[in-house]
Amino acid sequence: MEIKDLKALVKIITDTDITEFEMENAEEKIVIKRGPDKEYIHLAAPTNIMSSTPQAPAVATAPAAAPVAAPVAADDNYETIISPMVGTFYRKPSPEADYFASVGDVVEAGQTVCLVEAMKMFNEIEAEFKCKIIEIIKDDAAPIEFGEPLFKVERL
Repeated sequence: MEIKDLKALVKIITDTDITEFEMENAEEKIVIKRGPDKEYIHLAAPTNIMSSTPQAPAVATAPAAAPVAAPVAADDNYETIISPMVGTFYRKPSPEADYFASVGDVVEAGQTVCLVEAMKMFNEIEAEFKCKIIEIIKDDAAPIEFGEPLFKVERL
């Protein structure tokens, strides 16, 4: 299955109330499970056909749609907006445009706060709840990893 098809499948699953999806054919097996904490895609790839010794199928685990906000430290009243994927962090839609959000801005639930470019695709990262931007942790055009904090926010 190509990555664009996998992304479309994950989008369909996350837009519904489905909590588990499984598909298998001769070449691959895909299992998507959604829960309150984490969501993973398990993709079992075919083994090397040229090998003379039997091998267990390789299993790749990739994030599907991570929660956008997660708690920070227990002594802190702030939460973080984290990266749901590996890519490049952008604070604005184009070089000449205004930032999606700046320190001190109040953003509504569902409002885009940044973009993450992954494999030539720009993914909008939205606020999960109404909040105030306290700190922007990453620089514009910085490389980011899955689960890395992007913004420190105060829930309103």
